[in-house]
Amino acid sequence: MQSLSTLAALLLASVLFVPLFKRAGLGTVLGYLAVGMLIGPSGIQLVRDPDNLMHTAELGVVLLLFVIGLELKPSRLWALRRQVFGLGSLQLFGVAAALAGAARYLGLSPSASVLVGIILALSSTAFVLPTLAERKELSTRYGRESFAILLFQDLSVIPLLALIPLFGTGKPTALTHPAVGVGLLLGLAVVGRPLLDFLFRYVARVNSREMFTAAALATVLGLALLMQAGGLSMSLGAFVAGVLLADSEFRHELEAAIAPFQGLLLGLFFVAVGMSTNLSLLMRFPLQILGLTFGLIAIKGGVLYLLRRLVGGPRTESRQLALVLAQGGEFAFVLFDAAESFKVLGEIQADKLTLVVALSMALSPLLLILADRIARAAQAAAPQPYDEMPSEASEVVIAGFGRVGQIVGRLLLARGTRFTALDVDAGQVETVRRFGLKVFYGDAAHLDLLHAAQLDQARVFVLAIDDVEASLRTAELVRKHFPHVHIVARARNRFHATRLMDLGIEHQIREALPSSLEMARWTLELLDEPPALVDQMVSRFARHDADVLARQQAIGHDEQKMIQSSLEARAELVQILEEARAAFARKPV
Repeated sequence: MQSLSTLAALLLASVLFVPLFKRAGLGTVLGYLAVGMLIGPSGIQLVRDPDNLMHTAELGVVLLLFVIGLELKPSRLWALRRQVFGLGSLQLFGVAAALAGAARYLGLSPSASVLVGIILALSSTAFVLPTLAERKELSTRYGRESFAILLFQDLSVIPLLALIPLFGTGKPTALTHPAVGVGLLLGLAVVGRPLLDFLFRYVARVNSREMFTAAALATVLGLALLMQAGGLSMSLGAFVAGVLLADSEFRHELEAAIAPFQGLLLGLFFVAVGMSTNLSLLMRFPLQILGLTFGLIAIKGGVLYLLRRLVGGPRTESRQLALVLAQGGEFAFVLFDAAESFKVLGEIQADKLTLVVALSMALSPLLLILADRIARAAQAAAPQPYDEMPSEASEVVIAGFGRVGQIVGRLLLARGTRFTALDVDAGQVETVRRFGLKVFYGDAAHLDLLHAAQLDQARVFVLAIDDVEASLRTAELVRKHFPHVHIVARARNRFHATRLMDLGIEHQIREALPSSLEMARWTLELLDEPPALVDQMVSRFARHDADVLARQQAIGHDEQKMIQSSLEARAELVQILEEARAAFARKPV
């Protein structure tokens, strides 16, 4: 790194630009790449020699692989074995074969074509997983399959890093002969775990968080340098260290100690990649670079879609899976750099491929938008028919059969009460049915479906829909067309609760309120408050909160009045609890 001022500029530029990219839905990885392009040799040239930064920033990838190794508990891998090793290997080798064929057609050597095909088959874990989590799609079928494929790809990076020297033209020296690396791996497998356990137990006795962090970094860097000395990659050493500690009692503390360094250095790694990206190639060979970029996306997406359909995947999930994994991955930057170092690829070839991967990642948010539009168009063209409703009416109709609705339903089942459960999420319906519960696919916000569910003959309508707007539309519909049916509603928050109150729904409860009150009760009792006093404090708090909510219903549209009301309510609550304590103290024992 050139100077402290350069580091400050890097951090400042990242703080300013990366949040903008994240808010725009483009992801933090693209933000860091853009920062690097802006301040690097292709931009304003604040940093003219990115290689110095790259040497330091590569530690971010090293630490990332250590954390991946920590997550690979044998029990977790075994539970995901079919999706990880079945679907994951199908994607990687199927897509790699197609890309290798294209690379060979474009003139690369056989060995370089195979390597390029495998590297380009990798997708971006750093972009896909946070994006799916933000969209709340990790629990969907295609979200789980994406996670499994990415996990297999991350595992594949390790042997790839070890095998790249074998693709090269140079001969190994005595120190870097493959047998040396294999010997080191076998030795670590035998003695590594007990030695590391001894080290961390020794450090833990000191009871110093700083020393524990230092020991964690020393372990990762030490094994990384040992692997490098044996002719293997530093990343492989870090991964081995993580795997050795995956079942350790110190695993969670190690992950917490490493996380800040990993996040910062990984961000700097992407900044360094952005600096190293040769944008002049895009100006010199625009059609070639753009053609390769769109070709990569088309081949990856098309082949993965066909493979998933061949093994029985539904059309919608296969399309979403193909589009979300169509970009290149962050490990390609490391692997292409290694391929250039070992003379598998020329400098210009590696630079072009690195630029193609970066551009494909930049297009990833657009691919997600495309996936959403295709899904909406397909649903509008051929909407999934709602399930046929039961012929007999039920006393209770439950709309939304997720966490809340299922608990209500289980209690009704135990009582022997017939109910009709509706849910608009087809995946949720399929999952619940596998557990033996009867639930019907349909949108309760549609009047015809409510008539089909014979809500007019029910006594109670349980509104447990998660989405606030959908919940309110359904509540308004039921109140208007089925006024004789009692509504018991779940509210996500105070705003949702007041909107339900506006509709005249008396039986509504905020989903987090009972559990929060119970947690407060336990906390006060653990602070040595008498249980009888705690009961009074909690009950008075609940009554006061309900009164405040009723008062705030009329002023919910005025933020200043809401703030003033909240401040007044806080002062009232202090007085109410003081009165409860005084009354308890006067009570005879």
